Amino acid sequence: MNDKVVFHFDIDGDNFTSAGEASVKIKKLLREMGFSPDTIRRVSVAMYEGEINMVIHANGGAADVEVYSDRIEIILADKGPGIANIELAMQEGYSTAPDNIRSLGFGAGMGLPNMKRYTDEMRIESAVGEGTTIYMTVRT
Repeated sequence: MNDKVVFHFDIDGDNFTSAGEASVKIKKLLREMGFSPDTIRRVSVAMYEGEINMVIHANGGAADVEVYSDRIEIILADKGPGIANIELAMQEGYSTAPDNIRSLGFGAGMGLPNMKRYTDEMRIESAVGEGTTIYMTVRT
């Protein structure tokens, strides 16, 4: 593959029923493109965690996936409240999810740490009141 292939997904906010649809679709597309099961799993986990975070915290957003022969780049962007303290948010178990979300089994504070764990590179840009953009790279 010489050129990149780009996929775009709109993430519907406040809809846990559709949360994860983008990660399921990208998993299928990467399988069809012949990527290894390990690469597909890593991308799928990172995407799913990001989707759930956008639903819980940001009323949705957008996911763009750029596929190259040697890497897959994931860009998750939202216009939510932003992350006030990224270092704190990266700590396992830290969560700002409300109790009603936790009662559904979400908001355990593992989203961002798992996104970092399953990717080779991750960068977060966030401004309070403006939103968050997360850039992740998985090398193939």
